Amino acid sequence: MHPHLIDLSDVLTRLADETIRIRMWGRKLAGVLDDGGRLLACGNGGSAAEAQHLTAELVGRFRTDRRAYAAIPLHADTSSVTAIVNDYGPDEVFARQVEAHGRPGDVLICLSTSGASPNVLAAARAARDHGLMTWAFTGPPPNDLACLSDDAIMIPSASPAVVQEVHLVMVHLLCEAIEEALP
Repeated sequence: MHPHLIDLSDVLTRLADETIRIRMWGRKLAGVLDDGGRLLACGNGGSAAEAQHLTAELVGRFRTDRRAYAAIPLHADTSSVTAIVNDYGPDEVFARQVEAHGRPGDVLICLSTSGASPNVLAAARAARDHGLMTWAFTGPPPNDLACLSDDAIMIPSASPAVVQEVHLVMVHLLCEAIEEALP
């Protein structure tokens, strides 16, 4: 078998117990969304794509028809992103948006293969300062993002590709858990 597939299979097997945590996140996030709260999501590169995938599943639908939920990918507003980067620097690109869009009780999900991206770390700090709950999907432990977050799922692989692939599996499991928990 190809080494990439061996690593991916091994990591998925080792993370089977994380489905319990994902279900807890799903129940909590379903309550936040159903009460009119919102999800903010951030990441860079492939992690940004996965953040947007997550928010699209909530604004649209994952498996079942239901009302749309407030979910915002923080990298997708190019005018805000470029203005913030120009005026405040790249490390503030997500934090400024957390400050603008986040309300106490909302949830920020940070995705980072390294767990060390300065702009994602700044977003987690801004979320904490503004009363948001922060969850993270990261790469291998230990990492700063996991430490800054209220909860984190750390993917034990040295391969960024495997980390991102497993993050996508976790995103789908989270969407499933949210839809199961909604009335």
